[in-house]
Amino acid sequence: MLQDHLQDYVKKHGFSGYTELRAQQNRNHAVSMLNGSLVSNSSGVSRGVSARVVKGGAYGFASATGYGDDLEAIAQIVRAASDNAAFLDRHVQRGQPDFAPVQPFTRTDGLEHDVPVEQSYLLSVVDELDSYIAERFPKLLSRRVFARVLNMEKLLYTSDGVVSHSFVPRSNVYIFMTSQDTDGQPVELYKVLGGYGNFPEKFKNAEDFFEKIEKQYELLMQKAEGVYAKPGIQTVILDSDLAGILAHEAVGHTVEADFVQTGSVGGPMFGKQVASEKVSLVDIANTAFGNLAPVPVFVDDEGTPAQDQMLIENGILTGYMHNKESARKFGHEANGNARAFDFSDEPLIRMRNTCILPGTDKLEEMIASVEDGYFMTDMNNGQADSTGEFMFGVPMGYEIKNGKLGRAIKDTTVSGVAFEVLKTADMVSDTVTWTNSGMCGKKQMIPVGMGGPAIKVKINVGGRA
Repeated sequence: MLQDHLQDYVKKHGFSGYTELRAQQNRNHAVSMLNGSLVSNSSGVSRGVSARVVKGGAYGFASATGYGDDLEAIAQIVRAASDNAAFLDRHVQRGQPDFAPVQPFTRTDGLEHDVPVEQSYLLSVVDELDSYIAERFPKLLSRRVFARVLNMEKLLYTSDGVVSHSFVPRSNVYIFMTSQDTDGQPVELYKVLGGYGNFPEKFKNAEDFFEKIEKQYELLMQKAEGVYAKPGIQTVILDSDLAGILAHEAVGHTVEADFVQTGSVGGPMFGKQVASEKVSLVDIANTAFGNLAPVPVFVDDEGTPAQDQMLIENGILTGYMHNKESARKFGHEANGNARAFDFSDEPLIRMRNTCILPGTDKLEEMIASVEDGYFMTDMNNGQADSTGEFMFGVPMGYEIKNGKLGRAIKDTTVSGVAFEVLKTADMVSDTVTWTNSGMCGKKQMIPVGMGGPAIKVKINVGGRA
């Protein structure tokens, strides 16, 4: 755990003007086996201190590796950040006043969950899962089991008197299976296990996951016997994985205020209908539907208390995600979306847990309402741009014929313009599930949560005629 040496610095030196002082430690562990052979085994720690100072609206930032009780070393970082802010202020001369102070508070989150992670334990879990797959499914063309741990710990002091100490652990195991279809072509399916929590707690017993592995193999065999989807605009039920990535990639980025300022479609669409009235979309800070969200954020890296940010309400675009600077420019409230991945990164406007809210429809009723279409259950990659145009890969799904599920389909894609697709949503299921391993790559990688209900839409499907 990070020792609180920042407190000693603040007591001795204090702050001169708006300042954020952050110590951070990221611990990474990874183990991967391919067809029973160990192909990677790595661990590492990134630890350091950063300071960000604002003068006249100009930001100065400085950071250094390592972290200890050398108060002069911390002072040097703060001085460097202050000098950088003063230099930029002289040249850009924005003349902005200081940010309005917030009420001082102290917040501690998740520290009781810190459990040491040994590489040997990761390896034992991966080996046991791999051995089970090899024994149960010897005809697979290949298998891969990959464990990944990312523990992020942050200690933040601000000149407003905010003190935040947070620890967010994430532990996942990825299972990849490859078989072949009736034409002898390879087909693959992967699943992700785990999520928020320490690895020894999430994976106490490898056998707890055997049932999910059995189900994954069953789905892979269905896919191997599957058919190609028909291309063109189709009636499709997007299950939660796809609804989640649609919410994040194709909508969420367009309503991050920094992207809005550079011309995203979220700018001219503010206050307008961008989806069916059945669609509401929110970026959740920390707690969703009575439980912790996949990436709980209680205080962001500017010291702003994190609150849920409504983005689309009953089909109307009503909000953006902000840092302090953009919130002041737009006259909006900042709700804790400024996040940094590493100690050497400045906070950027980032999503936390972006989710379409549940509706009132039952999934069975949604399927029964489709005469000819598809139920798509998984996603494996995607891309979107500032116009909201997107394309996502779909590795698993089913035909729907006369209101009933039919044959599995082979790998395909869905594409379109997010706001136009969401306007066609006429049914939204009443349950939400989360993707528990998402990473967003906006300038710096950072963990995010994505979730949603199933939604019924008209969407362009890739396939074969």
